[in-house]
Amino acid sequence: MQQVQAGRHAAFEELVARYRPALVRVAVSKLGDRGLGEDAAQETLLAAFAARHTFNPRYSFRTWLWTILLRLCALQWKKQRARWTSQSIGNSLGAEELPATGESALDGLLRHERSALLLRALAALPEPQADALRLRFFAGLSYDEIAATMGSSVSGAKQRVKHGLERLAERLRTLQGVES
Repeated sequence: MQQVQAGRHAAFEELVARYRPALVRVAVSKLGDRGLGEDAAQETLLAAFAARHTFNPRYSFRTWLWTILLRLCALQWKKQRARWTSQSIGNSLGAEELPATGESALDGLLRHERSALLLRALAALPEPQADALRLRFFAGLSYDEIAATMGSSVSGAKQRVKHGLERLAERLRTLQGVES
């Protein structure tokens, strides 16, 4: 990012290539829609480039970027909340959720259903816990990075992940019982 700030705007392409896939995964999980997730990731990258002069190199670029994504997703989520249904969450998965080469149609369908179930369960968690889980497992952030992104202590980030996993497991058991 320091290169981008110095005027080497082409260096931003490397940042886009590095972070875009994880940004999309987290945004799709948070927003429940592939198109909205792609848009949120794109808006995040555009916002980061537009605000490049505000980035402080003493801090983590990664943390700064995730903070932008979570804020944009929160704004988008508020706009879309009234239109969401459990069906839209279940249909949110994109091309990478199609059966992989060598995977049977049944295996692909089962994987898709498990993914939809996970997204539904995540959507039912309190937002801080769900976001902490998304950042930890979809984005691969460390607890230090989660804490910085969410404005909490490292201990707080760990607690959000722990309690989120506990609630997620409980929610998945409930959903599986209803949908089995």
